[in-house]
Amino acid sequence: MINTTLLSSMLALAPDAHAGGAHAPATSEVASGPSWILLIVALPMVTTILCGIYAMIGNKSKLPAWTTVVGAGIAFLCTVAMYLSFDGTPYTVHAFDWIQVHFSSEGGDKSMIANFSFYIDTLTIYWMLFVTGLATLIALYASEYMSHDIGTSYCRFFGAFGLFVFSMACLVMGDNLLMLYLGWEGVGLCSYLLIGYFYKKPEAVAAAKKAFIVNRIGDLGLALGVYLTFVHFGSLEYAVLFNDPTLLGYVESAKVGDFSAIPAMAQWIPLLFMIGAFGKSAQFPLYVWLPDAMEGPTPVSALIHAATMVTAGVYLIARTYPMFLASEHALPIVAWIGTITALLAATIGMAQFDIKRIMAYSTVSQLGYMFAGLGVLTPTGGAYHVLTHAFFKALLFLCCGAVMHGFAGQLDLRKLSGLRQVKGWGIVSLGMFIGCINLAGVPFTAGYFSKDTILAEAFVTPGYAMIGWILLITAGLTAYYTFRVFFRVFMGPVEYHPGDELHDHDHDDHGEANHHDAGQHGDHHADHFHPHAPGWAINTVLVVLTVCSIFASGLYIVGGNKDAHTKHYADTMVSASTASYHSNYGSHAFEYYEKDPEHYPVPGIGPRGTIEQPLEMPLVGGDPHKMMYYISGVIGVIGIALAWFLHLFGRTNAAECKMDPIARMFGPIPKLAENKWYVDEIYWAILVTPLRIGSHILHWIDKLFVDGIVNVFGFLPRLLAWILRPSQSGVLQGYAVSMAGGIALLLLTVFVIILQGGAS
Repeated sequence: MINTTLLSSMLALAPDAHAGGAHAPATSEVASGPSWILLIVALPMVTTILCGIYAMIGNKSKLPAWTTVVGAGIAFLCTVAMYLSFDGTPYTVHAFDWIQVHFSSEGGDKSMIANFSFYIDTLTIYWMLFVTGLATLIALYASEYMSHDIGTSYCRFFGAFGLFVFSMACLVMGDNLLMLYLGWEGVGLCSYLLIGYFYKKPEAVAAAKKAFIVNRIGDLGLALGVYLTFVHFGSLEYAVLFNDPTLLGYVESAKVGDFSAIPAMAQWIPLLFMIGAFGKSAQFPLYVWLPDAMEGPTPVSALIHAATMVTAGVYLIARTYPMFLASEHALPIVAWIGTITALLAATIGMAQFDIKRIMAYSTVSQLGYMFAGLGVLTPTGGAYHVLTHAFFKALLFLCCGAVMHGFAGQLDLRKLSGLRQVKGWGIVSLGMFIGCINLAGVPFTAGYFSKDTILAEAFVTPGYAMIGWILLITAGLTAYYTFRVFFRVFMGPVEYHPGDELHDHDHDDHGEANHHDAGQHGDHHADHFHPHAPGWAINTVLVVLTVCSIFASGLYIVGGNKDAHTKHYADTMVSASTASYHSNYGSHAFEYYEKDPEHYPVPGIGPRGTIEQPLEMPLVGGDPHKMMYYISGVIGVIGIALAWFLHLFGRTNAAECKMDPIARMFGPIPKLAENKWYVDEIYWAILVTPLRIGSHILHWIDKLFVDGIVNVFGFLPRLLAWILRPSQSGVLQGYAVSMAGGIALLLLTVFVIILQGGAS
């Protein structure tokens, strides 16, 4: 763990009106916004209700899909209008009164207010633009992808889809922590419903339950954090909370390293929030649910488990960033957990053969980068990587889904090769290539710029150099396993085998799985499997996402604000929100100071007010922000070159490559990685099995001891009744004999008493 007292010298609250700098904190003036903003939240819920109605009337068309596409599309247009009309002053939009509790305490009368209202600032707009935009595109994609289930299941899918968008909007736009928690639980419910969409498939049901249970662990932490927030600060509303003098005073104490002035309760709040974020965003040790979530339909993987829901943890930390600064240990833990998760998931992804599962582990790894960015005091870097990752990872998942859809469920990279040469698969191949170069961090791509922001900040921020080196190694592994997929599946000789989901038009009369060389056979033959090329809906979405992934790199150049000293679009949006706190050297702070020292005072390493040069890049020297352009680019190219040599060069079939004999030289290590380092089995051994044994023991204690005592007391009246029952025969002479016997017993008792009295 790094020395957390360094926080005092690393933090820079963006200067206020007196200092005249960048990164201004959230303003205390919160206006009231226009009511049409409510359409962003209402429309997805309306589509869910309509899908329910369609199911009840037995709809057999694509009407649920088009309803969802239109609803999400209008919500996206409203979000764009919200962005264009925003003047820089946060505002709230009130829908209706929800929870208002008034009570008396020792400190006087208090109120807990949590209305169904929405808080709009640049961070809200930033997140909602890609949430609603991607929801629209993926709904269009799903209209074709899920067409085999037209009917009640089709309605069920899009109903849950709309409910998810509604819940995500509540999570991001809510103006209080209780609204955030409502959306948090809502997306968890929708995740459960959509992962388990194929409810007749045991693996899907198990994956849905696993996701739900693991998320509940994190949700408990978030709930406790919300409780403590109200107990300590007396409010859950953002407009009140983030302008609370108490909280701002804690941040000032953190800046000078005086954490003793911050109460333990205030420091526990972000630690509890952190647990919630780790669960929802699949960070170690709570990451195990996300790879199994690939049992759900691919549109679910793209929307929920790549682009939106899993970034909820990143949003939570960014939104409550001042609280995290008030804890001595929260941000360092976030940084290290993110780094460990990034490396661990990358090593597992290298050894997988299911291309969709590889992308799942890649998502876990990239989420680790985002958390590391937040932890090393660059919320801009973390949020920027959220945006770029949303585009290219959604593109990668949807390309994998197109392959799965067209090749009867086949996802094994050892049974697919050369797809770029197959007729009808050009758009998928191009989209996959663009997504891969972004994920691998090829220079001048969006993924390259956003990842470099985090890497450079790790080296310029004192105490985090080790994190920087680990993330650099992870970047090389990422480039390798990303292009391992591309070179194996889309390059090389043409060969493909169908999966287990063959339809009548996809196989011959014997159901045999054959491969078809498109280079030699242009016709469809009865004894050959013919892949089903994507239709217009899937191809349209892939084209749009490909274009977005390409042009997202331009966001690193445009959108900066010279007056606010922000470099690019993401920096501008994040720095004007509650996540406005950055490292002194974040976003080239020293560079800005040199240009304008009078209006951009930067407290450096040492006493407040002194200026120090940024740390140099270890081993190679130079400014890490500049050197990282070259270092990460070289590492990415090396990873791609290794993937080319080991998985494409000289390969003659889909199943074998140069890496196979090399992997065997490493003994059991590749097998361990392929089996996910047996983390699930370890969890089962140390957590699940003891709990199950304990529950069985308690069950038998309850059954034998507790129930036994109850049963004994219940049996005694029955025993007495059994003894007395023969006397109640209904025979008159029997009653006479009983009466005579009773009188005789009574007389005998009296006689004995008299004798004992006389003897005494």
